[in-house]
Amino acid sequence: MTRPSRMEIEVRRMLETRPAPIPAGLSLRAAARGARLLRRRRVVRGSGWLLLVALVLVFTVWMAVAQPWDMPPAKTTPPVDDW
Repeated sequence: MTRPSRMEIEVRRMLETRPAPIPAGLSLRAAARGARLLRRRRVVRGSGWLLLVALVLVFTVWMAVAQPWDMPPAKTTPPVDDW
């Protein structure tokens, strides 16, 4: 029979010892933190969508008012030859 390796001895020693005690209320604090993170993520996502909709609305109104596809009016008047 071969001797167990040092790593195996360490693992066996860790498995034989008692686990560290868990602080009271840890699960409640973890659940509260998770709820806070979800709420924050939901607010950020909602704000992003609201910003996107506002930008699309502003862009649409600008396109309707400015009509950038039209040619700008001429800066000079054509010469008058009737005189």
